[in-house]
Amino acid sequence: MKNEHQGKSNKRKYMLESLSGRIFLFCALLSVISLALIIGFVFYKGAHPFVAEGYSFMDFILGSDWVPSEDQYGILPMIIASIYATIGALIIGVPIGLFTAIFLAEIAPKPVARILSPAVQLLAGIPSVLYGVFGLAIIVPFLQDKFGLAKGQSLIAVILVLAIMMLPTVVTVAETAIRAVPKTYREGSLALGASPIGTIFKVVVPAAKSGIMTAIVLGMGRAIGETMAVILVAGNSLLIPTSLTDSLRPLTTNIALEMGYAFGTHQNMLFATGIILFSFILILNFVLAKISAKGMH
Repeated sequence: MKNEHQGKSNKRKYMLESLSGRIFLFCALLSVISLALIIGFVFYKGAHPFVAEGYSFMDFILGSDWVPSEDQYGILPMIIASIYATIGALIIGVPIGLFTAIFLAEIAPKPVARILSPAVQLLAGIPSVLYGVFGLAIIVPFLQDKFGLAKGQSLIAVILVLAIMMLPTVVTVAETAIRAVPKTYREGSLALGASPIGTIFKVVVPAAKSGIMTAIVLGMGRAIGETMAVILVAGNSLLIPTSLTDSLRPLTTNIALEMGYAFGTHQNMLFATGIILFSFILILNFVLAKISAKGMH
């Protein structure tokens, strides 16, 4: 009787484990299939003008004129604007975010860290449009008065807003990576006579390099893909920006502004813009992965 009861219990456990495994597999497949469908749809719509309608892909990415009413679709100014804005945001946001993460994980007293860490994480929960409103109400007028601009909506305003927006991602992920470094690394370095600051930058940070690179990639993804905040502070100029005070229109802004009323070839060209944006993110991720792998050898 006891063996029969135990056998039924084992059978129920086996069935439960089997069912759990199938549920997890279904969730994993659902995520992969959803991603594949999104990518497939965007590439199908975006490739249509070049495959079926005879438009030149090189003219699309190297052209400087975006006038859908005249059948002109050139996105070079938007590509350059996106590159400038992303690089500028990384130059400002990554050092500040990394140093903040180091301070919270290694230097700050525990009471201070317990207050600052949730405060930084709270920034990630603020809707992106509010960052744009902040930039439009504070940063844009400041730049307008400081530099005597006709309007403060400019490349530098976009860079500053994106740098602020990527901070919580960079800080949170980098801090987690730094805290995950075993204490024995620190103790060994200090025992060999290294200073606390030397231990942080020569032992702890290199040991957490993989997590830090992940933080940079995620922060970069936030900067590249941001739309609403950028629309409010970019200025919407279709010219190639030549200075920090020029207005601009990044790729994401172009899609968001025109997709609502676009149709036919115009709409497909906006999907093609999405393909360029997607490829842009993949290339930057690949470059950062190579840099990270090279640093580990």
